[in-house]
Amino acid sequence: MEIHGLNKLTLVDYDRKTACTVFTGRCNMRCPFCHNSTLVLDPSSQPLICTEEIFTYLAKRKGLLDGVCITGGEPTLQPDIAEFMQEIKDRGFLVKLDTNGSNYEVLKRLVDEKLVDYVAMDIKNSPEAYPRTVGIKNFDLSGVKKSVELLLEGRVDYEFRTTVVKQFHTAEEMSAIADWIKGAKSYFLQKFVDSGSTIAKGLEACSDEEMKQFQSLLISKSIPTHIRGVF
Repeated sequence: MEIHGLNKLTLVDYDRKTACTVFTGRCNMRCPFCHNSTLVLDPSSQPLICTEEIFTYLAKRKGLLDGVCITGGEPTLQPDIAEFMQEIKDRGFLVKLDTNGSNYEVLKRLVDEKLVDYVAMDIKNSPEAYPRTVGIKNFDLSGVKKSVELLLEGRVDYEFRTTVVKQFHTAEEMSAIADWIKGAKSYFLQKFVDSGSTIAKGLEACSDEEMKQFQSLLISKSIPTHIRGVF
């Protein structure tokens, strides 16, 4: 595993659970609003953390932490992700995966083998707007579409989520997303926050009112929608 970071305690990354978060390097997307741009563009510049250090930490937190969140970058690019998850499960912890859904076969294996307890999958935008939103011309959306269908089967607990950026998301895009994920049990809109290290500069968050209008639109189309980052 190519691990470049460990947040030893989070109360927000895994809903209603206490967890730690492991950050993996590399991603196959180039979303302009990505707040972990170093892990995407130049992961080798970041120190590596060996897996044994992670497991040593977990041994000390047995009974205190419920689970481990694995994020990135894109964790499904790691060739030993299944083995890493199995080690975590064997130690009695839940596993949450953050993914862009592009590696359908990997995600399917993790679900089939019951190595993941919760999947948070990014829906970057409507299908038509994906190439522009992920920063890759002619992006192949087939894996993402299959991953959406897989999660909609309900064989693993999940959420879909979209980081909402003023320059990329409109009511029309949100309506198209609602049609795409019809039947979803849980969808979150996340208000964009400029971390100062995004891939592109000059991006803006939507206002709280705009976020609430998007939420109302989605709910009107029978998508259970919640907002993060608006109080």
